[in-house]
Amino acid sequence: MRRGEPRLYRQPADSPALTTSKSALGRLTLVSPSLYTQSYSQALPGASLSESEYPQLKRERHNVSPTETKENIKREIQVEVPAEEVTRETEALIQKYQKLARLPGFRRGHVPASIIRQRFGEEIKSDVVESLVPRYFRQEAQKLGLTPVSQPRVTDLHIQQGDPLRFKASFEVLPTIRVEGYKELRAEKPEIAITDQEVEEALKSLQEQHATFTAVEGRPLADGDFAQVSLDGQPRDAEGQPVHMDEIMVEIGGKNTMPEFTENLRGASAGEERSFNVKYPEDSQDKRLAGKNFTYTVKIHSIKQKNLPELNDAFAKELGEFANLEEVKKRIREGLEAERKHAAEHAAKDKLVEELVKRNEFEVPEAMVERQIDLRLERGLRALAAQGMKPEDMKKMDFTRLRAAQREQAVQEVKSSLLLEKVADEEKIEVSDEELNQEIESLAKQSKQTTEAIRARLTRDGALDRIRTRIRNEKTLNFLYYQSA
Repeated sequence: MRRGEPRLYRQPADSPALTTSKSALGRLTLVSPSLYTQSYSQALPGASLSESEYPQLKRERHNVSPTETKENIKREIQVEVPAEEVTRETEALIQKYQKLARLPGFRRGHVPASIIRQRFGEEIKSDVVESLVPRYFRQEAQKLGLTPVSQPRVTDLHIQQGDPLRFKASFEVLPTIRVEGYKELRAEKPEIAITDQEVEEALKSLQEQHATFTAVEGRPLADGDFAQVSLDGQPRDAEGQPVHMDEIMVEIGGKNTMPEFTENLRGASAGEERSFNVKYPEDSQDKRLAGKNFTYTVKIHSIKQKNLPELNDAFAKELGEFANLEEVKKRIREGLEAERKHAAEHAAKDKLVEELVKRNEFEVPEAMVERQIDLRLERGLRALAAQGMKPEDMKKMDFTRLRAAQREQAVQEVKSSLLLEKVADEEKIEVSDEELNQEIESLAKQSKQTTEAIRARLTRDGALDRIRTRIRNEKTLNFLYYQSA
């Protein structure tokens, strides 16, 4: 027995007869601070869905001004590459060009170095910079004990034959955080009490899930009946796309049924066809329909009546693992208690993190905020795509406004992530290989793949560190929750 199992008569989630609405931009997972520090020498990662498929999502890169020194997250360093290293790199590149260059009057691989310098001097100089600047920037940052979390902004670049290569690099680093007050945090732990009425309501829901349907003959559709229909919907707006569905069930008068379907199908008989208009609300869950007008032609194939099983010991035994109805009620109560406890703990942990952020004020790197906004928008776009929104419709969205709307929450999420990692460091909270293996095994069972295949994919995608960080954050949240008693 599983609460929340789909009812036998439930319509598809994208059925045009349903009224359900839901926001697509929900809460997102945090990115670990350590993940930013592993790839700082590369271009800042954007949202893969966003910037490649939807150019409007491309964020404005925030350059770090070397004059902004009041915060502890901005740094500027001067780097010098020895002249002999520049010469060595230049000569190596010239040799590569000699092997590849095809110039009139010369055999391939036999072009003199002087000609290569003359013809490809600027390209070689650019290649030298591309090769040496990232490498020596990393070395200098490591030597100074700095961990960049943003793409460096290179200025004052000097490269001249026979001279050292010199440049300045401005970038962001993780803030210096002394996490305070986390041991004084207190969370409410409410008593969990499930009423008999709640158990009865859950039992009725289970009863609904095991309903059967019988055909109704000799009368038209009435409230409480289910119409088995096929439908064709034509948009009355130029932007909409046609809708076609076969063999779906529409409950006449159902709480989740669009009123227009109930009003226009009530009184219809099997074999009859009816046409009517439907205006969908702006917050409709199916984004293909949200705010649009449709004309539907609906064919009623049959009329069915729902039959509920009697709630007795025989029903309990049919569920497969219960001797009587009282055992079913007991299991329902236990499930409701566990669900309620989980929800209460989740809410309490959210409040603890919120209070922790309030007690520790610090500035966060812009690069981390921008990446968190990317993640939030990417998740939102994927949700919209899953609901049927077409890419061309997504491209019409105001991404500047969307980014601005996500910013405040993204800042809080980055702060939360940094603080949780700091608490974990203070309390020496770590993730064992056994814990990581258990998570991988769980993922393998969910996806019905072998553990080896899942581990290989996670390793290839660089996701193992993200999983380890998530587990560490969960352990840290549990620590904060239980020590707050």
